[in-house]
Amino acid sequence: MSHNEHILLVEDDRGLRELLQEELEAENYRVTACGDAERALQILATDTPSLLISDLRLPGADGLSLLPALQQCEAPPAVLIITAFGSVQQAVKALQSGADDFLTKPLEMDHFLLTVRRLLEHRRLRREVQHYRNLLAVEQFNGIVGQSPAMQQLFHQIRQIARADGPVLVQGESGTGKELVARALHDQSSRSDGPYLVVNCGGIPGELMESEFFGHAAGAFTGARTQRAGLFQQADGGTLMLDELGEMPLPLQAKLLRVLQDGRLRPVGTDHELQVDVRIIAATNRNLTEAVADGSFREDLFYRLETFAIQVPPLRARGDDVLRLAQFFLARLNARQQTRIKGFSDEALGVLQAYPFPGNVRELQNAVERAATFCDSSLIEPRHLPQRICEQLTDPDMPISPVLEGPTTLPRTGDPEGMPSLETVQRHYIHQVLHATGGNKRRAAEILGITRRTLYRWLE
Repeated sequence: MSHNEHILLVEDDRGLRELLQEELEAENYRVTACGDAERALQILATDTPSLLISDLRLPGADGLSLLPALQQCEAPPAVLIITAFGSVQQAVKALQSGADDFLTKPLEMDHFLLTVRRLLEHRRLRREVQHYRNLLAVEQFNGIVGQSPAMQQLFHQIRQIARADGPVLVQGESGTGKELVARALHDQSSRSDGPYLVVNCGGIPGELMESEFFGHAAGAFTGARTQRAGLFQQADGGTLMLDELGEMPLPLQAKLLRVLQDGRLRPVGTDHELQVDVRIIAATNRNLTEAVADGSFREDLFYRLETFAIQVPPLRARGDDVLRLAQFFLARLNARQQTRIKGFSDEALGVLQAYPFPGNVRELQNAVERAATFCDSSLIEPRHLPQRICEQLTDPDMPISPVLEGPTTLPRTGDPEGMPSLETVQRHYIHQVLHATGGNKRRAAEILGITRRTLYRWLE
């Protein structure tokens, strides 16, 4: 049995105090015992226990006089009040003053120990819940987690562009969160009360695309038994998000350009036009400049969309956001699956921060989910992470930042493979950056993509 929680016991009856201390220490609790409230207050001024057990009646100030001092603690202890003068009124007063439970003498030892275990477990759960709430309440912008300079710049762009009403082109690598950016643009705009529709251009068969976007009349083609409104009509007054726009065929790109220019469209099988008021947000991970050059994307449509262009930064350019997101995803998993993983070990956080995440936020989320599934301890360790993430750190082909100068040979360990440890690699890398910047810690932190606080912690 291993508890190791600290308990402060305040009891003026020396015989009972020694008995309770002996029983608690037999359960592997760390116990500090004293006989009056004045001494207890001195102890509380320098140390915060996990549980305060106090007699109600003490020489001088009573046990309830200790409760106000507990409110000054960053993590207040649980409180168990004991008295030989039990009554409903005393119990109510103790509980109203902040006590968690109330026992009367003579104590039944098994019941006493069970109450201690229950109060300590309740305190642990309460602290964990608060911890996860704090993580889930991490600063977000419209559901997007990020505090790095790159993300603050992105949020500023979203606020500015949302005020306009022209089409928007959101570009970025796969997994960076382009859909979240598109949703934020809608929610921050004057169209936020209107419809918001998302369509994956790569998931619609080419022969159905025109009908899907512009609608059709009854009998327009085989199978069109009834008239159907297209996505543009359904999104009228709101926003239509076109995901993977680069997959749209050229003939449909021309019709899309017409809608962007004057808001008019013609449903399939009709000879009349409809007027719609829809803001288009297009997203793609393709390089549209190259697509224009090779003729797979219309140049005029590209320039029409590029008026308001947003580039979503890759995760590797977001510094400490990697750790914030990892903790955020873990907290959300704990809440959903009712697991109790406290966090990541320092070694696991170092692995995550060093990995470039080519799959970006989506890859990180999947990695955290896998780690949480295989975690068999209170903290996620490197062994719980996907193998490719850990292997990347010892990959001899992994590129090194070109800004680094100085010696590049890593000291080798005595293991059979001759590979340096993660700690050695990280320490050597940091010193390379410091060497390249002439010891300028602010510049070094910028190159490493971390805050100066994190750099100082690593140096320590």
